[in-house]
Amino acid sequence: MTSGREFDVVVIGGGSGGYAAALRAAELGKTVALIEKDLLGGTCLHRGCIPTKALLHTAEIADHVREAAAVGVDAALTGIDPARMSAYREGIVAKKFAGLKSLIAARGITVVAGEGRLTSERTVTVGDEVYRGGDVVIATGSHTRTIPGIEVGGRVLTSESAIALDRIPTSAVILGGGVIGVEFASVWRSFGAEVTIVEALDHLLPAEDVSSSKALERAYRRRGIHSRLGMRCEGVSQTDADVTVSLSDGSTIVADVVLVAVGRAPSTSGLGLEEAGVELDRGFVRVDDRLQTTAGRVWAVGDIVPGLQLAHRGFQQGIFVAEQIAGLSPVPVPESTIPRVAYSHPEVASVGLTEAQAREIHGDVVRTVEYNLAGNGKSEILGTGGIAKVVRTEGGPILGVHLVGDRVGELITEGQLAVGWEAHPEDLAPFIHAHPTQSEALGEAFLALAGKPLHTI
Repeated sequence: MTSGREFDVVVIGGGSGGYAAALRAAELGKTVALIEKDLLGGTCLHRGCIPTKALLHTAEIADHVREAAAVGVDAALTGIDPARMSAYREGIVAKKFAGLKSLIAARGITVVAGEGRLTSERTVTVGDEVYRGGDVVIATGSHTRTIPGIEVGGRVLTSESAIALDRIPTSAVILGGGVIGVEFASVWRSFGAEVTIVEALDHLLPAEDVSSSKALERAYRRRGIHSRLGMRCEGVSQTDADVTVSLSDGSTIVADVVLVAVGRAPSTSGLGLEEAGVELDRGFVRVDDRLQTTAGRVWAVGDIVPGLQLAHRGFQQGIFVAEQIAGLSPVPVPESTIPRVAYSHPEVASVGLTEAQAREIHGDVVRTVEYNLAGNGKSEILGTGGIAKVVRTEGGPILGVHLVGDRVGELITEGQLAVGWEAHPEDLAPFIHAHPTQSEALGEAFLALAGKPLHTI
């Protein structure tokens, strides 16, 4: 093993959290080594956020072509070419990847290709090479969870293999009604597949406000997407021709493919963490409220930290840790102020507490308003339905914002500011939203909670 190289900061993992930490640390004058065993950008750029949203955009275009006659445009959807669709998706990923590599190089960050393993005294080994850091940041991300007894392969897909599928499935069963599940259901239905979602809990997107879940379920029923809620998968068998899913009520579903979409697990095994004094809990890294682990000067960010597994949470945590290392005093961002978006058709976006969570904390003083997008002119023009729901305490601040409808993910930042700044609806009511925009729906909800509705009774 060669003698070690010294850096101010050594980062293990070049995904969202890791490269954010590396970029911010370098910006603050630190020498940085960034260790990545695969590709800079990690799951989000190469197998997650970016390629799936490219798929969703292709699906949106397909839907627009189908519906073109309704707005006076003569067009016909004659087919979807998987090869050209893949080229479009891969082209976007390639551009973003090239941009990230250029940014990393411009900041003078040393990129180390290989799998890092933490040892004592803030030392990381990569093969025979040794890298020592004044601080070490662990940012190794997550991987797809599987279901015990269900073998992935062939017609049984994960999200990664579903993205790379070189054909359009004729039918699909999706195991899991979380974000990944509802997004792939949306894509495949837009491509013409028969889709059934199997979810063990009572609603799609069970972590969301129940009003949002019900609105999505209604929209999916109208689209012909089937949901088997409160149902468990008991087994999967496949042949050369199809795959059969056995459910807990004794029924079976036969489909072209099955997608296992039951969430993601932290990637922390084989890194030497526990041997180096970093405590784990069910595979997640234990950290304090400053993201420091149980080992001195070792930090953790992103999906390996319990909580929301979102790329933008990883960005924020990476920046936070880099500033902490540099001696600044960054303010921790509560999970409740991190926006969440499912990029389905329609989209579901939220920030803050659900109504149920708010009532559990604050009791009977919780007040809500739910504005239907049917009253919003721009939503009518776009042909989307949905809701804007705002949760507050009586006479108090806004606690949660929940949106359903096409493109509402672009509105959730306003909700984030309202929740993060503990704004009262009365504070926001004077700020009239541009007309006609979908943002008016959120404005109408603020007006109604302030006791002065404009377009609602």
